[in-house]
Amino acid sequence: MDLSTSYLGMTLKSPLVASASPLTATLDTIRRLEDCGAGAVVLPSIFEEQITHEQELLDALVTNGIDSFGEALSYFPSQASYAFDIERHLALIEHAVAAVDIPVIASLNGVTDEGWIEHARAVEHAGAQAIELNIYFIPSDLQLSGHDVEQRYLDVLAAVKSSVSIPVAVKVGPYFSAPGHMAMQLDEAGADGLVLFNRFYEPDIDLARLELSPSLELSEPYEMRLPLLWIGILAGRARASLAATSGVDSGDDVVKYLLAGADVVMTTSALLRHGVGHMRVLTDQITRWLEARGLDSPNAIRGKMSHRTIANPEAFERANYIKVLQGYPTR
Repeated sequence: MDLSTSYLGMTLKSPLVASASPLTATLDTIRRLEDCGAGAVVLPSIFEEQITHEQELLDALVTNGIDSFGEALSYFPSQASYAFDIERHLALIEHAVAAVDIPVIASLNGVTDEGWIEHARAVEHAGAQAIELNIYFIPSDLQLSGHDVEQRYLDVLAAVKSSVSIPVAVKVGPYFSAPGHMAMQLDEAGADGLVLFNRFYEPDIDLARLELSPSLELSEPYEMRLPLLWIGILAGRARASLAATSGVDSGDDVVKYLLAGADVVMTTSALLRHGVGHMRVLTDQITRWLEARGLDSPNAIRGKMSHRTIANPEAFERANYIKVLQGYPTR
């Protein structure tokens, strides 16, 4: 069985990609993911705020009291030696690229144009074969228009694309007034891939402490329906590669995304829930599904159920909405 696929202009041995998570933060786990059939891995995100905050703390430490003691700065090593997070991450990229034969994709999560550009260049220099821009942006400024929000995404993409030569994918959320139009704008602006969709982690309220508390729930299979819809609509229309993410727990989920038109299918929650070995389970399940139907490659089914190819494309639109509402059984 040939499970190979193309993503971001690269040939992957499998359409299964381990997306960014704590599991891809260690070299041993990255090797295990490759052994279990992963076609590529996305490393945990580099967060600009963490690096900036660390540097601010260091600056305060180093400069405290220097007016009193002229030799105080000599007590401390150079500032660069304290940037262990970014340096350790870049070392992980270098070691992973040398240790595995599958593509190693860096993930960036920034807040300023300067941060995006600087870190993009750093991960490219470290050997990353591609970059995934995780643009996690909550427009809490009520003066920002929808156009302003969309333009920020396009500006980030333009800044990074002009700074590196490796492929760049953009991971976006579904919360645009016209997600398809936004996807096509990113496509036309040069995105090599679109990762659909980013999950926004809304805070909860701690009633005992009366403070906001972070909340993280692993994705469930029902959550794949929204990205499934938009991948099905974009397949065959966007030049960029399409990566599906959210809700993948079984081989059937992977097959559904492929039928809709995804080039690769990413998973994190299933691996966190079941363990790294679940990547082998997913690989075996999609292989058996294809073999049972006399098919020798995922390419044989890719996009067969997309908006452009199915006999009844209205099923992606209002027809499905009406059918669901009118067909729900009542007691």
